Amino acid sequence: MKFLRFLLFPFSIIYNGITTFRNFLFDWGFLKQTSFKIPIITVGNLSVGGTGKTPQIEYLIRLLNDSLKIAVLSRGYKRKTQGFVLLNDTHSAVDVGDEPLQYFKKFNTIDVAVDVNRVAGITRLIADVSPEVILLDDAYQHRKVKASLSILLTKYDDLFIDDFLLPTGNLRESRRGVKRADLILITKCPKNLTDLSKKRIVNKLKKYQKNVFFTSISYDKKTSGDKNIFIKDLKKYQVLLITGIANPSSLLSFLQENKVNFKHFQFSDHHYFTNTEIEMIKTEFAYLSSSKKLILTTEKDYVRLKNSIEELSYLGIETSFLSRQEEFNSILKSHVKQD
Repeated sequence: MKFLRFLLFPFSIIYNGITTFRNFLFDWGFLKQTSFKIPIITVGNLSVGGTGKTPQIEYLIRLLNDSLKIAVLSRGYKRKTQGFVLLNDTHSAVDVGDEPLQYFKKFNTIDVAVDVNRVAGITRLIADVSPEVILLDDAYQHRKVKASLSILLTKYDDLFIDDFLLPTGNLRESRRGVKRADLILITKCPKNLTDLSKKRIVNKLKKYQKNVFFTSISYDKKTSGDKNIFIKDLKKYQVLLITGIANPSSLLSFLQENKVNFKHFQFSDHHYFTNTEIEMIKTEFAYLSSSKKLILTTEKDYVRLKNSIEELSYLGIETSFLSRQEEFNSILKSHVKQD
């Protein structure tokens, strides 16, 4: 597969020319960027999907929520509605997208909106709910907004510096795009990552002169939803695992490490399940012979599936810093105070 993608390298050269020219127009003021009086913090990446943007947004919400009125703005990927939508209790994942709905359901003191046009969305949020800080989900390439702070995520085992542009690799734009980042977070690191390994990565990124932090994914100690089962007890169950995320490898490794017996059905990122697929899942679950069994999914998938499958549990995740967490927190808190 990798060899076939390298055959597409000429198209990567064309793609590089297009994205480089676009960035040039923004960098030199030929295309307009809009700045705002309140802090606008963007979380994104140079590559497509799977770097842990959702738990990082949630980390920022928890960090800032006690002292500031927060709003989150997303494009609402694969939603059926158009334009600006401010989420309320009547909305479903089909209306607004799975990630925005997850934020809205999980944090009842914040405002969440969706709009493909980020400038228009920010303007409406400021007018309608008067937030003190806005978090932009997956908007690193949205150059029409001049963010006050940009956080770039790159996955430990798939660093942007080792990748190629689409369609040969997974980069949305050239590695030069890292210059717009204020902070780089290496995500989904092994929890036992050594200082030597960290140093090697920092040295690889040294030429970009950015502050680099290392984070990992921490899973909840027990499942939520239909059944609340401690992870240590999951090995006693037959588990039907359903995922519709970009990269489920971390979850698979976690379940394997905890000796969980599971059968995995993998779907594409943000997949909306058809009635046929729902019935297939229910049938497969019925076939499991154990009296102790459950359907397990991710938190993001749960918001899309919970109205269709009653016996559904999920395993939540959080971002955890391997080191220098207080330094990161201080940078963020100082930034929003200065603005």
